[in-house]
Amino acid sequence: MTTTALISDPALWHRLQFAFTITYHYLFPQLTMGLAWFLVYWKWKALRTGNERYNKAVRFWAKIFGLNFALGVVTGIPMEFQFGTNWADFSKYSGNVIGQTLAMEGMFAFFLESAFIGALIWGEQRLGPRLHFLAAVAVAVGSWISAYFILVTNAFMQHPVGYSFAADGSLVLTDIVAYLTNPWVKVQFLHNQCAAVVTGSFVVSAVGAFYTLRNLHLDQAKLYLRSGTLVGLFAAILVAFPTGDQQAKMIAEHQPVTLAAMEGRFHGGTFADISVIGQPNVKERRLDNPIKIPGALSFLATGTFTSNIRGLDEFPEDTWPDNIELLYYSFHLMVMLGMIFILIMLAANIQRWRGKIDTSPAILWALLLAWPFPYIANTLGWMTAELGRQPWLVYGLFRTSEGYSKSVSNGDVVFTLIGFCGLYLFLGLMFLYLVGREISHGPEASHD
Repeated sequence: MTTTALISDPALWHRLQFAFTITYHYLFPQLTMGLAWFLVYWKWKALRTGNERYNKAVRFWAKIFGLNFALGVVTGIPMEFQFGTNWADFSKYSGNVIGQTLAMEGMFAFFLESAFIGALIWGEQRLGPRLHFLAAVAVAVGSWISAYFILVTNAFMQHPVGYSFAADGSLVLTDIVAYLTNPWVKVQFLHNQCAAVVTGSFVVSAVGAFYTLRNLHLDQAKLYLRSGTLVGLFAAILVAFPTGDQQAKMIAEHQPVTLAAMEGRFHGGTFADISVIGQPNVKERRLDNPIKIPGALSFLATGTFTSNIRGLDEFPEDTWPDNIELLYYSFHLMVMLGMIFILIMLAANIQRWRGKIDTSPAILWALLLAWPFPYIANTLGWMTAELGRQPWLVYGLFRTSEGYSKSVSNGDVVFTLIGFCGLYLFLGLMFLYLVGREISHGPEASHD
């Protein structure tokens, strides 16, 4: 496709708009999901020990949680409308299935989380310690149930189960148990939630490092460093294994063409290697300048080093992911960042176990500067998942080129995309200002 034809392709603009809004939106839920169980743990410790330092931590981080929740709601609403405005044909085709979990997310999970978040932020004195703890649990459970329903929806798009066809060719749900327990979502949910906990851990650790470097709120800083680095190490390991490993095996089983594209593997064979680095050359059907680990891809995909891994040349070209280069780099950068997270948190925990983390400037600076990278890694992970599913909206059943709203012009989409960019820039600046203000005030100023 020529550049002119690509730019004039309506599907491109619909995809760009949805990609922008959903990428921006997910910057906020990943922190609320990752932070939620820190609040539960600190509130539980306050109940058990009566130590006020834990209550101070809950009060401080509950306000940051609330700001993230509010921005998540505001930026999530347009995506619901986009199913009708930008992807009407997709909604008509699959709405009888995916509409079930989108409704469940709103009715059961979102309302649970939103009903108790006010009590968590402002209700400590009115509720008392035990009910305040239960409010923290309700918020955490609500945020994770919400994620599960959303991921069930996405898992159906990746690996459709529990459906049949109506007379008009659209999908209908025939087995809700199979739909809700899709094997894809079981792996995807654990992988996604562990990645969210990594984000929460790095943010908590970064604030602790910031206070320590500035010699402020040292008691709270020590608590944030201890909790953030310990949880962060285990979460970063779990993202890689077993959840990342199982995700790779799921892709190898159900989307082998995606696996081939993720690794820039144009030709199949046994004892397949993983390319640590390289540049996919789609025109020449090869990977340029690769550095390989022999047999590693076969083992990652199937558990044995000698298994055959199919290459892209074994699949019809119209089923290949439509941006192999971006998919390849997204996947490899995500994996690289995941390894860096483990190393940072391992080094931080070694110093913590030695009792020297608060006197280790290099570790503190690493923790302080690393907080944006889990956001980048999560974005790259979702890019890998969604680019890998292309050219399908519902894998193997319904193509992306068939799903966009044909009555919406390119100009309308570009206009609204520009509007979203301006609005979200303003919201982002306001969010950073408000969070920065809370951090500058510090936990000592967090009270009912």
